[in-house]
Amino acid sequence: MRIFTALLLVLLCISTLYAAPRELMLAKAWQPNINPTGWWMSEKFDGVRGYWDGERMWSRQGNRINIPDTLRRQLPPFATDGELWAGRNAFEQTNQIVRRDSSDESWQKISYLIFDAPNIDAPFEERIAALQAWYRVPQPSQVRIVEHTLCTSATHLRQTLRIFEAKGAEGLMLRAPRSAYHAGRSDALLKVKSYSDAEGVVIGYRPGKGKYIGMTGALVVRLADGNELALGSGLTDAERKNPPAIGTLVTFKYRGYTNTGKPRFATFWRVRE
Repeated sequence: MRIFTALLLVLLCISTLYAAPRELMLAKAWQPNINPTGWWMSEKFDGVRGYWDGERMWSRQGNRINIPDTLRRQLPPFATDGELWAGRNAFEQTNQIVRRDSSDESWQKISYLIFDAPNIDAPFEERIAALQAWYRVPQPSQVRIVEHTLCTSATHLRQTLRIFEAKGAEGLMLRAPRSAYHAGRSDALLKVKSYSDAEGVVIGYRPGKGKYIGMTGALVVRLADGNELALGSGLTDAERKNPPAIGTLVTFKYRGYTNTGKPRFATFWRVRE
């Protein structure tokens, strides 16, 4: 096993010579009819996706992310997939820091959480083993391998979800055992949350009433299917005074659908970059 892992690491370093921004593996939503027994569970981190090609960091959209040299020196010479993260409930802070110059001291708050090695042509468990072998000792201060736990049942999954959400986590991720790394939406990677979320483009505003007179009462957004929705719940006073501009892509949470097919109990969550 050690020899096999060593060979994988050598191949990874060689593959870096040909690395380039690539399409990443994306999750589908877990459905109760999917048995999670035997799958690997991990926390779903609410940060900025980062693909490290061995020399440079890229966003999910293929844009260059300029990371500081202190973080760069902690990264391996082969491709990794992970999340730039400042902590739970800190997405906005993470997003702002990642956009700043690499010399900005706020980068010290960012960790890079690695959950895969895309260029290894091997099952998920062996990809993780190769990463763990690389980061045996010493552990770098800003980089760590994401911990995965074997799921024993649907009850185990739901119990774990409640525990993590109580800590402020966005949810969980499920990875199919012995699965390969596939670009695009994959049945082998599932996200598990107690709510659903979707995106819409701001196309207008509704005026505020009562204590919100003179401010924005709700955002009018257009969904991908053409439906329009008013998002009032979830907006802070600061966002009502200075709402996202027309054309901004925003994310909202919801629970199920109405009889007309619109998201039920829709609540504004955040601006989606």
